[in-house]
Amino acid sequence: MLRTKKLQLVSTIYRNIERIKKEIQNFNFEQSADLEVFRIKFLGSKNCIKELFMELKNVPNDEKKNVGLLLNSLKFLAEEKYNLNKLQSSEHEKNDSQFDLSLPSQKISLGAHHPLSITSNKIISIFNKIGFDTSEGPEIEDDWHNFTALNFPLNHPARDMQDTFFIQKGDKEHVLRTHTSSVQVRVMETSKPPIRTISAGRVYRNEAISARAHCFFHQIEGLYIDKNVSFADLKQTLLFFVKEMFGTDTKIRMRPSYFPFTEPSAEVDMSCTLCNQKGCNVCKHTGWLEIMGCGMVDPNVLEACGIDPKIYSGFAFGMGVERIAQLKYRVGDLRLYSENDVRFLNQFQSGR
Repeated sequence: MLRTKKLQLVSTIYRNIERIKKEIQNFNFEQSADLEVFRIKFLGSKNCIKELFMELKNVPNDEKKNVGLLLNSLKFLAEEKYNLNKLQSSEHEKNDSQFDLSLPSQKISLGAHHPLSITSNKIISIFNKIGFDTSEGPEIEDDWHNFTALNFPLNHPARDMQDTFFIQKGDKEHVLRTHTSSVQVRVMETSKPPIRTISAGRVYRNEAISARAHCFFHQIEGLYIDKNVSFADLKQTLLFFVKEMFGTDTKIRMRPSYFPFTEPSAEVDMSCTLCNQKGCNVCKHTGWLEIMGCGMVDPNVLEACGIDPKIYSGFAFGMGVERIAQLKYRVGDLRLYSENDVRFLNQFQSGR
């Protein structure tokens, strides 16, 4: 009776081996997920072939060898088919990931230079051509460098809260610099003439933000100190600048003005390049555009910075970068420079 049951078990095992063999042979692989299903079913930790191996202990001794060989062959068949399809799947995925060199390339988005950076770099490069170096200084200044050394009287309106941002730093009161002239003071205090330098950077004024004004903007100021420097040197320097910046046909004129740190002082206008001095809305039909202030360095400023005004003289000038950029690129609203609108900035991708 026991022998009969064992023979029936062997017969069942043979049928299961044949069934699993056909199932392995006929298994279709359409995607990578099918491969994992096959592995779990036939090669996993609880696969159907392993279950047949566990029945081997109940097989009669004279049949164990044959059953064992068939089970090993079945396991080998499953491993062979799995490895073959895994290799084919890897090759397929590799081919899919290859670049098709015949396809058009994707557009690469390039960054754009900010119009103020373009303008500032252009201005500095023009003055570099004629021997001006570049100097920098802190944006948070003390009263001496921002006002007193520049000959500002104690009751000057620029010291009022309406014009200046004041900062309490320890026991001393500091300001956000209102001009880059403070950098020129630092240069004069630490250098000996001849001095020929350009100072560029951000400055701050306590003003309402509008299309024509902002609480911060950018300035570039120039300083030249040496023996026998004259107002004619100043005029020729600025004429060279506007011709390089706006074209060789550009002209300048100077109007008397007042600044605490220069004497005599002047406002500089240039001929309107938009209408060729015929008159337009930008120049208010005058044919001229105001671009900067300038003048001969006041002897009091030289003396405050340790330079003998009896031996040396010099000139200084200052311009707003936004103003020059406005004339160069026809930008009518100062707020556009600081709003980071990509549509506006992308217009300057090819700017130099």
